[in-house]
Formats: sequence, structure tokens, C-alpha cells
Amino acid sequence: MREKVWLILIIIVVWGSSSSCFGRFVVEKNNLKVTSPNSLRDVYECAIGNFGVPQYGGTMVGSVFYPKLNQNACKNFQDVGIPLKTRPGGIPIFLLADRGDCYFTLKAWNAQNGGAAAILVADDRVEPLITMDTPEEEDARADYLQNITIPSALISKELGERIKKELSKGEMVNINLDWREALPHPDDRVEYEFWTNSNDECGPKCESQLEFVRSFKGAAQILEQRGYTQFTPHYITWYCPEAFILSKQCKSQCINHGRYCAPDPEQDFSRGYDGKDVVVQNLRQACFFKVANQSGRPWQWWDYVTDFSIRCPMKQKRYTKDCADQVILSLGVDVRKIDECIGDIEADVDNPVLKSEQEEQIGKGSRGDVTILPTLIVNNRQYRGKLDKGAVLKAICSGFEETTEPAICLSKDMETNECLANNGGCWQDKAANITACRDTFRGRVCECPVVQGVKFVGNGYTHCEASGLLRCNINNGGCWKGTKGGRTYSACIDDRTKGCKCPPGFRGDGVNSCEDIDECKEKVACQCPECNCKNTWGSYECSCSGNLLYMHEHDICISKVGSTEYSWGFMWVVILGVAVAGYAVYKYRIRRYMDSEIRAIMAQYMPLDNQGEVPNHMPPAPAHGNNNNV
Repeated sequence: MREKVWLILIIIVVWGSSSSCFGRFVVEKNNLKVTSPNSLRDVYECAIGNFGVPQYGGTMVGSVFYPKLNQNACKNFQDVGIPLKTRPGGIPIFLLADRGDCYFTLKAWNAQNGGAAAILVADDRVEPLITMDTPEEEDARADYLQNITIPSALISKELGERIKKELSKGEMVNINLDWREALPHPDDRVEYEFWTNSNDECGPKCESQLEFVRSFKGAAQILEQRGYTQFTPHYITWYCPEAFILSKQCKSQCINHGRYCAPDPEQDFSRGYDGKDVVVQNLRQACFFKVANQSGRPWQWWDYVTDFSIRCPMKQKRYTKDCADQVILSLGVDVRKIDECIGDIEADVDNPVLKSEQEEQIGKGSRGDVTILPTLIVNNRQYRGKLDKGAVLKAICSGFEETTEPAICLSKDMETNECLANNGGCWQDKAANITACRDTFRGRVCECPVVQGVKFVGNGYTHCEASGLLRCNINNGGCWKGTKGGRTYSACIDDRTKGCKCPPGFRGDGVNSCEDIDECKEKVACQCPECNCKNTWGSYECSCSGNLLYMHEHDICISKVGSTEYSWGFMWVVILGVAVAGYAVYKYRIRRYMDSEIRAIMAQYMPLDNQGEVPNHMPPAPAHGNNNNV
């Protein structure tokens, strides 16, 4: 616990001192226009919340509602019997809530569940507008934070009091929320940055960040490939105070003698990965972008970050250089160039890439300091709101000059086949024209395919293997197969669902090769004194010297004469046996036939023992002593 507190204090001191000297935090705002009543008609500023979905590039009209109960919106409005949902044809409701008593996000969540189209939070103190943010990690509830979709805005205490006053008099307060000028839109290309982190053990924010990267990848790559945008990833690092450079904490969290540091992923120095591991992986991702950008393919960064998060997670203990190098190689990028860019992390020198990153953290012009992870910056203005594909795409599209928006901004559908370049970094069998790369709307995925009813199993990136009884029909099940001298042998066995095994007469792994076994040389066959052995491909031939015949089953040579006499004698025995059996059957069938004929003749004259009595058809004699007519 002391180590965790120490780390937090250092970050506060270091970041606080640097930001106070060189930069500032900028509150991103949009316009709020009151259209009625006349006493409030004007244009005001409001601060965009760092959650929900602001309607960048658009507007939203609504009527303000300030409830008599639950005025701070900390309770569910359905529980207090206050419906906020608009009736069909009615004007949307903007809920006005007081600041305090609970998190901003909970107020927005309750407003959304109640049916409000947006939420306005009135400040409870006289101060400059602030940015409403999500709760700290230990208090965050991912089950609803990522589901907030209504826009939110913080208004001043003065404006809040004036709106409440008009509502108390029975006046209807109508408002137009306007985000059209929230982001600059100077020309036909949008420049945007994404400040991120390779750490995947920081709770809900890390999970939502990774989900955003995976879902937005396809859109980002289309925009970049067609020249509509210029994208740059960035990574935040801190430096260790000089007095603590040799401490255990700085050594475990920093590289290059305390110049570049990151917090411990688990906030526990005794287990898991260290902060310096995160710094190195961040540096590797930054270097990957630099190398890919130099080769004219900066959009490959999205592939690398996505694949690294899937293949090299901390939880599986694969957050390593070896795993990262495998991903880099699968994307066709030179690992040596990445290593050269990273340099010596133990040297007491500046790293050019990370030094530049620290300088970029400080705000310039209209952009404030970057202090929150993740942060998206569009046209040098920080994006606020939910990190969601649709919301971010709308923000980027609002950064184009009017009439210069690409078609992607005017259509709901967008698709790119990422499997065409380098097979998407997935496994493939060129000989059989089989690939594990599958293109989807959200980007390509590496999944072993099903071909002609045969399922391939594996990780999809480096290995896929045919499985099932029909697997030998597809590229011979991935097993070895050879033809020589008119003979063909295969290591794929039809009655096995997986694996390869060299056929008899061969040895090897069954996948890459099977080598012929020289049975003669290894003396595993044809070893009788009179035997002559000759090796063939996949088998052997054995002959006998003199007038002898080779018996393969017994690996022995016998006399051809004796064998012939024995064979004819055996044949005579068989013929005699067949004749006797045929005569017996003939006698039996003749006897049965004669018996049945004799029995039929005798049955015409007298009943036989096993036959029932023959019915008598003569009328019965009259009974004596019975004079009644029936």
C-alpha cells in the first residue's frame, strides 16, 4: 500500500509541476442557445461531458424539465414516479439536474433510463466550467458507463438558476444544443490523434479502449488509405524525480535511468508485470507506427495493436517481446527496424521517440494538456464523450470542410477487404488456396476455416490443421504425399481425425517429409539364408536362390517341387470333399420329395396322425323323443 501511495504522489508531483509550467487542461465546450422565453434568449457556453455521445456536427432541440423530486437525479425516475419519455409528436425533454450527491455518470444514466433526450447539470458553485468525467477506476461500474448514449452538458450556476426561475413561473424553456462548431473544420483532410496505452490490466477503461480499437480499425484504415485523414498514435509517460532514480520503485517502473515511466499495471510491485514493461511495449507500438509510416502504410498500426491485444495479453503471461515480434513478422514488417528504433532501454540517454511523446503531452494552441487515457484529439481539439465507433466517426466527419466530406461520412455502410494485403497477417495454405483471414465490417479476423465440410483447427495466425474423417480430401490433410515410379504414398490416414503418420516403409514427421526405409540394409526383412533382398521405394523385393519359392508370410524359401505336389494333393482333397457333400445334399433332397408324395396319396384314403378329422357333410339323424318343430 505504501508503494502504491508513493507512486501516486510521484505522478502528481511530476505531472503537476510540468503542466503548471508548460500547459493547461482545456475544457471542451459547445453552444447552448435558448430560443424561449424572451427573457433568456441568448447563446451560452456549456461544457461537454466526457461520457455519452455528443452529436458532433449536428444540433438537438428540446424542452427543459426540472423535476420537483429527485432534483439531483441520483435516483431512478421510475422509482419516484416521474416519467421523462416524450409522447409521440412531442418535443424531446432535456432534464435539468443539480450537481452533487452522486457521480455525473449516474445522473446521466438515470436521465437516459427515464426517457430524457439529454441532461443539463447545473453547477452548484460559481466557477469556470469544468469537464464532467467518469468515476475513478475503483468506483467505476462498467455495466452502465459504456451504455450511456445521451449527450450531457454542464451549465453555470447562474444560468441554471435563471432557467429554474422561469420554469417556476410556468414558462416553457426551449433550448438548442449546437455541436457544429465544437470541432474545427478547416479543410478536406482531418488530422486526429489517439493517446492510448498497451496495458490491458487497468480495468473498465482498458477494456473499452481495446474494444474501440478493434471496432474502429476498419473505418480508420479506409479513411487513412484513401487520404481523407492523417492519424497519429501517442503514449503518455512520466519521468522519475532525480532523487528517486536509484530506488526500487523507479527501477521497476522506468527505463533510460528514470526518464520514461509508467505505473505498475496491477498496482502491486510484488507480482505480475512492472511499469517498465508497459513503457517498453508502448515504445514498441510507437516504433511500429514510425516504421510502418516510413513505408507508406501507417494504417498497419491498427492491425498490430489489435493482434497484440489478442495474442499477447498480460493475463496469459504473453506480454513479451517474443510474442510481439511474432505479430510484427506476421504483418510483414522488419523486426530489426523496430529494435533499432527502440534502442538501448538501459542507457543513460534520451530516447528520441519517447522524448517527443513527452513534449507532445503539453498542450499547444487551442489544445490542452493530455492527462486522461484514452484521449482522442480531432483537428487539435480534444474529443469528449463515449469512445464509440459511431460517435468518433461522427466527430471525425464533422472535422471536414463543408461539401468535402468523403462518401463514408454520408453512408451508413462501409467495408474494406483487409485480407487482400499480406493475407491480413493470418495463416494461409497457398498450395490449396485456403486462408484463415475472414473480412468483416469491424475488420479482419484470423479464424481457421471450414472447407468442404472439413474443419481446420488452430490459432488462425500461425497454424491451422485439417480435422475430421474427410480431411485427406483437402490438400491431403496437410500431410506429406509423394509419387515415384508410378507409386503414390500418403501420410494422411482417412480413419484418423487429425495428425499425420508416415506409411509403412517410410519414417519421418509425416508433415514435411517421409523418407524411404531400406529394409535390406536395416535387416528387417528377407533375412533367411537363401533370401536375396532388393530395396524399392516404400517397400522391398525378396527372391530365393536356386529352385526355391519365397513365402512372404514366413520369410522363408521352400522347394517349388514339394510345393507343387502339396498343392495338387490339397486340390484333390478339396474336390473329393465337394463331391461327397454334393451327393449327400442330393440324397437328402430326393428322400424329402418322395416322402411328401407318398403322404399326399395316403391322405386321400385315410386320415393321418398329424391331420385333423375331415368334416362330415351328411345331415345328422333325427333325435328320438323330441316332437317339437324347431
